[in-house]
Amino acid sequence: MTKLTTHLFSSSIALSLGSVAAFQATTSPFNTLSIPQRGGATTMAIHSTNEAASSDTTTTTTSISSLSSQEILDQYDTFLLDMWGVMHNGSEPYEGVLEAVKELKRVGKKMIILSNSSKRRENSHKMLAKLGFDINDFDNIITSGDVSHALLQNNAHTLGCQNWDTLTTLVEQKSTNVFVFGSGDEDESYCTSAGWTLTSIEEADLILARGTFTINDGSTVVHKKDDEMEYWRVMEQSMMVAAEKKLPMLVSNPDKVRPDEGLPPMPGAIGDTYERFVWTTHCAPVGDMTEEKARDYVKRIGKPFQEVFDIALQDSDPSRAIMIGDALETDVTGATNAGVGSLWVVQDGIHAEDVTKTSAEGVIAGFNGNEFTYAYGKKVMPNYVTEHFRW
Repeated sequence: MTKLTTHLFSSSIALSLGSVAAFQATTSPFNTLSIPQRGGATTMAIHSTNEAASSDTTTTTTSISSLSSQEILDQYDTFLLDMWGVMHNGSEPYEGVLEAVKELKRVGKKMIILSNSSKRRENSHKMLAKLGFDINDFDNIITSGDVSHALLQNNAHTLGCQNWDTLTTLVEQKSTNVFVFGSGDEDESYCTSAGWTLTSIEEADLILARGTFTINDGSTVVHKKDDEMEYWRVMEQSMMVAAEKKLPMLVSNPDKVRPDEGLPPMPGAIGDTYERFVWTTHCAPVGDMTEEKARDYVKRIGKPFQEVFDIALQDSDPSRAIMIGDALETDVTGATNAGVGSLWVVQDGIHAEDVTKTSAEGVIAGFNGNEFTYAYGKKVMPNYVTEHFRW
């Protein structure tokens, strides 16, 4: 990987997660956010006086031992569920999750899965069934890949969210050539079934970021596992060409890392990197591009962004809905933006190691101590915290 791409890519991931150690020096200590053992609940006021914040914030967060907490059951009817990092680890369900789903179903709760997977929902159906879940227990399964596929056809309104004006224009003009950063799993059929043709970056009207394993221009596929140096070289060269042309990019999975060993990068990191390419290519003194304006060229579909929450909450009262997730940047931030409750799972998923090494409040402080996340400087705080998704 070239030094420039290495720096931008690693910066995106580091700033997304937040370095607890780096931010503790500038963030006032939080009160201890203890996680109780099963059978109890603790309520505490968490107060942050971070000088970078526009004002002091005081938020009450309740730690619960399990989903059987009467407070949760009384207050919420709709449960929005993250998959990877909450329900399973990629290969097997976490302990107690199958029972928790059945119990929520038994007490009449609506369950809607919100997955940032860049694949179609059928793939999630197969995975859930393989892991032992009954997909009939869920009222809806929404994937970023499904919503992105609808946007590519300019018919996202049929799902319950708005189309992207940029894509609307391209589809209406029949400018439907796409260059793909792919997963290596049905990238071409995903695009062609939505009416798009894979092509070179020079001929492309759009970049689609749906994976971090291949680069596909319709005639040549560069595989990272075969030649990693070539993969990064082609990525950087492609981004330079695209940024100069101000090509739009659709990110069909906003996650920046996968909650797996080593936290490997995900398409969200590609989106952040490209955004910086656009900004630095056209900022002063050669242009008037700002960091905020560069965001207009990158459309991210999935949590924490509006579209998936619009679809999920069509028939629900947001004040009676709660998002259960492991990631502050996608799940908790998305819940905050959508006006729904949030339950942060801290001993599974993306933050588990940092929470164990430091503390839950330290991880939150690190996240809120920087403005380079999807929260864009907004301070977020979960309404509830629990160790695991269990009944």
